[in-house]
Amino acid sequence: MASLVAATLVLILSVASADSVVAAGKDNPAAKAQWDRRAAARYLDGRQIWWQGWDHAKRDHGTICVSCHTVVPYAMARPVLRGELGEQGPSAAEQVMLANIEKRVREWDQMEPFYNDATSGAGKSVESRNAESVLNSIILASYDAHAGKPSEIARMAFANAWALQSKTGLDAGAWVWQNFNYAPWEGPTSQYYFAAQMAIAAGVEPGRNGKEAGLAIDDPNLDPNLKLLLGYLRSHYEAQPLLNKVVALWAGHYFPGVLTLAQQNKLIEDLNRLQHEDGGWSLTDLGTWERRDITPLETRSDGFATGLIVLAMEKSTANADNIPQVTKGIAWLVANQDKKTGAWPAWSLNKNRDPASDAGPFMSDAATGYAVMALEARR
Repeated sequence: MASLVAATLVLILSVASADSVVAAGKDNPAAKAQWDRRAAARYLDGRQIWWQGWDHAKRDHGTICVSCHTVVPYAMARPVLRGELGEQGPSAAEQVMLANIEKRVREWDQMEPFYNDATSGAGKSVESRNAESVLNSIILASYDAHAGKPSEIARMAFANAWALQSKTGLDAGAWVWQNFNYAPWEGPTSQYYFAAQMAIAAGVEPGRNGKEAGLAIDDPNLDPNLKLLLGYLRSHYEAQPLLNKVVALWAGHYFPGVLTLAQQNKLIEDLNRLQHEDGGWSLTDLGTWERRDITPLETRSDGFATGLIVLAMEKSTANADNIPQVTKGIAWLVANQDKKTGAWPAWSLNKNRDPASDAGPFMSDAATGYAVMALEARR
């Protein structure tokens, strides 16, 4: 692991490294269609390399924090670009990320949580441990899905997560989630968001966890842990902000019954009403958010909200390309990729962040991952 991280730090100093990751796809006509896949891959890899070298991301045993904003969307999006770019395997940045996760999963009982009670406040050890178990599962399931076969390491990650799943109480089926009052991934509403993401991971994972995909949530053949999770998603749906409901819509593609037909139709109506004239959506409109400063929330269309909504609609709706709202959303994504960086814009819900600061691009990291997934879902 140490050697891989060291290699990554060398890559940070080399501008050519990002180009080499995607060079194999330069002659692929599909890579040049409408939007710049090579630039998106370059941005995603570059941000991952930066994260791996950032002091604040470093954790015990020479490992790296698995972040909700930069690592998880990257892991879900980066593999879908590989075929179009003609790549033969994971990029250097992906390899370091996967080695880091494998080390933490294999040595799970020896690893410290990313945050703990002593330094971050009461309850943070449990929150962090629960959150990491789910994030590891989401990431590894994404790679297994693209490989078309289950892996031992993903099986171990799912086992760790299922063992920590709440089995009783009002939130039975979910995980105690990391809460620093940072929306949308580390706040009071984040528990449901990632429970829905875990259901998606179970749906895409080949083999044991994915074999039940397509079963209704009341089917007696459903795995008990998965059944509990899907029951939580259904019973807690109505209380969620629209952002979480969109992820539940996506999860319902794999497990019918998470949403009723009436709930799905109502959600689509709400989302259609909130679509901007330019074809995009704003994350600000998808919940009631409490800022940490007095700066008004950004209301412009952003890549995170637009990418996620388009993706969920594509997954949950037959002939999505014939739906005007989806077509307009895709057009917005194609038109709003930054020509220089390859990224899509998005802004913090919590404070007015300087784009040049360490945390400034975090929302664009996520936006770029979801924009890529939405655009590639058409293929």
